[in-house]
Amino acid sequence: MQTQRLEGKPVAEAIEVEVRAALRSVPASTRPPALASVHRGVDGPFRFYLKRQRQAAESLGIRFREEVLAAGEGPEELVGRVRTLSDDRAIDAVLLEHPLPAPFDFIRAISGLSPVKDVDGVSPLSLGLLGAQRPLHAPAVARAALAIARHYGLPLARHRVAVLGRSETVGVPLAMLLLARGVDATVTIAHSQTAALADALKGASVIFSCAGRPGLLTRANVPQGAAIIDVGLSRVEDRSAPGGGRAVGDADAADLEGWAGALTPVPGGVGPVTVAELMGNTVRAWQLAELGEVRG
Repeated sequence: MQTQRLEGKPVAEAIEVEVRAALRSVPASTRPPALASVHRGVDGPFRFYLKRQRQAAESLGIRFREEVLAAGEGPEELVGRVRTLSDDRAIDAVLLEHPLPAPFDFIRAISGLSPVKDVDGVSPLSLGLLGAQRPLHAPAVARAALAIARHYGLPLARHRVAVLGRSETVGVPLAMLLLARGVDATVTIAHSQTAALADALKGASVIFSCAGRPGLLTRANVPQGAAIIDVGLSRVEDRSAPGGGRAVGDADAADLEGWAGALTPVPGGVGPVTVAELMGNTVRAWQLAELGEVRG
């Protein structure tokens, strides 16, 4: 059996086609959407993610603005910055980049943001709406994982699937999306404290892994033939790679080759789709603010 490679690029391109269509459907006089990214700097892997956000936004005609916290600004300034953007009628969407180091309180800061502008769907109010199956925006990473599964026709409805991870920004919202009416998956949630992981994953046709633990998924715990959407992203040391390190997911791709039915690559899988979904959420926020509705 050859393991199918689930590339993210064609999925992202299909989402971008829908975004462009939504933008073309409004009068030319309507102002373009605007997205603000709030962050503390561009060190490490975040530099690449921020670059992809800007490139995607500019290619679609979405105005992109960076809100960078200065070195001397602390938690109170972050809370104030988010509230100011929430009240700014020229900004449709706000993304607070995370995780944040101590003493910054991500939940406190994001709670000051209007759920209409919370395009990453991670505030307590946004997650509550998702749990009630009435979301304004679902987290872009969770939407991306589900979009890949749908694009490649992976079995979800009336099938058992597993979510490996329980973070409030990925694992929990992804489980809620999979449980929603219209998706109708039967969901098992496992995490770092799950004993006998192989038993927990037994019978799963699709595994969504967002644990952030390199090499966690192997033949020893993945059911043969299962498809894996690998949301995990870690950096491991590799002296042969540029910068002395490389990005890896939760799945041991080499070990699972010929065993798993399908697998997303890392990088090149969930990442580009996440950026496309973020742009889609931005346009939906803009439609609510500018048009008073969400089309399509």
